Amino acid sequence: MPFNETHFDAMSKIIARYPRSRSAIMPLLHYVQSIDGYVTEEGIETIAEKLQLETAEVNAVATFYTQYKRKPVGQYHVGVCTNTLCAIMGGDEIYKSLLEHLEIENDGVTSDGKVSVEHIECNAACDYAPVVMANWEFYDNQTPESAKNLVDAMRQGNPPAPTRGPNRLVSWKEASAVLAGFNDGLAGEGVQAGEPTLLGLKIAHGKAGENR
Repeated sequence: MPFNETHFDAMSKIIARYPRSRSAIMPLLHYVQSIDGYVTEEGIETIAEKLQLETAEVNAVATFYTQYKRKPVGQYHVGVCTNTLCAIMGGDEIYKSLLEHLEIENDGVTSDGKVSVEHIECNAACDYAPVVMANWEFYDNQTPESAKNLVDAMRQGNPPAPTRGPNRLVSWKEASAVLAGFNDGLAGEGVQAGEPTLLGLKIAHGKAGENR
């Protein structure tokens, strides 16, 4: 999609947040991703022009971080954690079953463009292993069957709300806009930190009370 004045105005607002304009590279990459669903060559060139940088400097950032996609992903991009704890708890099985169920490979997209699946090293949610993320929202304590039900609901256009976080699952483009710094008003919704996350703090408070 060609960039228009609305896009350029939004980019200028992002740049204005930073004392050094170069610091805006990452949110700008998220922003151009929110327009086309991935970081296009035009996006790279536009950011470089706005920041008065070489395209190679912007491209270096875009290719370093895996959150920036250089080809289209699904409307719902699913990341399956297969790091140590999630793998032991069934992450490998979930990942394999999703690829087989959707008939795609890693980073592949379903024929309807609705779902893509990515192998992720860690979703930073070991207390809810095995964990699946969709557009960076958590779906905790998954099984192969529940994960397949999840992606089926996505393809039908009716994904369930994340286990923790907002009361609805936003699209990949909408999530990218949030990562660019544009508030969608959903940050205060839903459960933020569940019982497993707070257990250590609860125990610590109990120990502190005993030692008084």
